[in-house]
Amino acid sequence: MMRNTESIGPRFPDNAFAGTAAYYVRYRLPYPEILLKDLMDRSGAPGPSRLLDLACGPGRLTLRLAPFFSEVWAVDLEPEMIEAARHQADRLGVTNIQWKVGRAEELDAPPGSFGLITMGEAFHRLDQPRVAAQGFRWLSPGCCLASLGSYSVFGGSEPWQRIVLDVVRRWSNRLSPDTGASTLGAERGGPDDQERALREAGFVDVARPIFLVAHEWTVDSILGFLYSTSVSSKAVLGENVKAFEDDLRSALMTHDPGGIYRETTQWGYTLARKPA
Repeated sequence: MMRNTESIGPRFPDNAFAGTAAYYVRYRLPYPEILLKDLMDRSGAPGPSRLLDLACGPGRLTLRLAPFFSEVWAVDLEPEMIEAARHQADRLGVTNIQWKVGRAEELDAPPGSFGLITMGEAFHRLDQPRVAAQGFRWLSPGCCLASLGSYSVFGGSEPWQRIVLDVVRRWSNRLSPDTGASTLGAERGGPDDQERALREAGFVDVARPIFLVAHEWTVDSILGFLYSTSVSSKAVLGENVKAFEDDLRSALMTHDPGGIYRETTQWGYTLARKPA
């Protein structure tokens, strides 16, 4: 019996991340080195092959992986994100990336042309069955697709994180019932659905490595992160930005006047291989 995949289709508006690129670049946590090394070791992708990074944002993952490949294609729907990514690439002297504005689902790429396909904190925003099927076609035999993610500030269990979520709920008009879940968790479109879509597309050897990394936040870095999200960007908050900032600062400083908020972030990825 075929599973109804309607529930894991795209559910974000086209402008979900409008105005967030600068905050994305500065305040999103970097992918841990241990995770990226594990990904490259498991995928077996390094060498004279081509990487495809779908829904690449401002290139946080693209730029970290580009040195391992002879050529990179990086695609994102938001022109603002691609412009920020180009700027970062120029600043770092990375020259082997083709930046493309467009939907991941509508990319025109030759069959068997990539040695690795990645999606960083993005697969849950895409039409998963379609992207999985196209990814299977785009990959060379024996090569892998990887969906990377982590718990966000919304998804952790620390008391201060619950305070942040409560404040965002007071001010945002874009919260869904599963906001506060992780891109690693069992929320709608999460890894269970992702794995199912990948297996139905023909992928095998699905794995889900997990990594724990300690991090310290400040009120300012928490605010910067929140402004990088689709649910509490400045565009979403509108005229309430100042009131939102004041509310969050007051709530966090009342909880811990020291101004340092610690967590152990859970990172991971779902890796699936196209049969050789």
